[in-house]
Amino acid sequence: MEVIVKNNYEEMSKLAAEMIAKIVRSKPNVVLGLATGSTPIGTYKELIRMHKEEGLDFSKITTFNLDEYVNLQPTHDQSYRYFMNDNLFNHINIDKKKTHVPDGMAKDIPAFCKWYEDQMLKAGGIDVQLLGIGGNGHIAFNEPGSSLGSRTRVKTLDEKTIKDNARFFKSMDEVPKYAITMGIGTIMEARMLILLANKENKADAISKTVEGPITAMVPATIVQLHPKATIITDKAAASKLTREYNEEPSVLKK
Repeated sequence: MEVIVKNNYEEMSKLAAEMIAKIVRSKPNVVLGLATGSTPIGTYKELIRMHKEEGLDFSKITTFNLDEYVNLQPTHDQSYRYFMNDNLFNHINIDKKKTHVPDGMAKDIPAFCKWYEDQMLKAGGIDVQLLGIGGNGHIAFNEPGSSLGSRTRVKTLDEKTIKDNARFFKSMDEVPKYAITMGIGTIMEARMLILLANKENKADAISKTVEGPITAMVPATIVQLHPKATIITDKAAASKLTREYNEEPSVLKK
């Protein structure tokens, strides 16, 4: 596991985009696992810039998103399908038929979750999985206490997660209480992980993830066991780490 500490959000986002772009250029049909939330928006903006100004080609890639709210229409402005279209897919030359976001409106959710896992296998597995981290240490919607071997399924959202997400809705009553999420075991099967974190409110979670014991109570700590995981933070999110870390990932070193 590599930990890269950048000065600010912009540097962090640019570095993550550079890592993803290098992989897209070397493997045009790469399978990307994507994340939502405020943290990866800067990375997506940089990838859009690379596409428009440098010709970064997304025409052959396949994507799978980590999660989606249950009972939220894909056209709802807080759905993750809407988020991905608005923040990335509508601005690059991607085939939307090859973009996958869990279907929160599925009538048979367990059957859908199995289908989603099957589609990832059919695509050859995820090459690079982009991750954020919650203030309570969750990855995707795998809340504290989630099985470290879990697969794609429905999860009841933690109270802290619901409160954190309330800022995106008109009221607490509108915030979804359930979500479909890739499991921790599913995420760990990706060939490479890139976890992003910024701001001081993520400092505790990053400290535990990087320097604490592996525990289901802080699901993100599982990345310590991944053979090719990179954690990229700004200085604020890294403020409670006790050791010194790198400024550039090995994947970009010549």
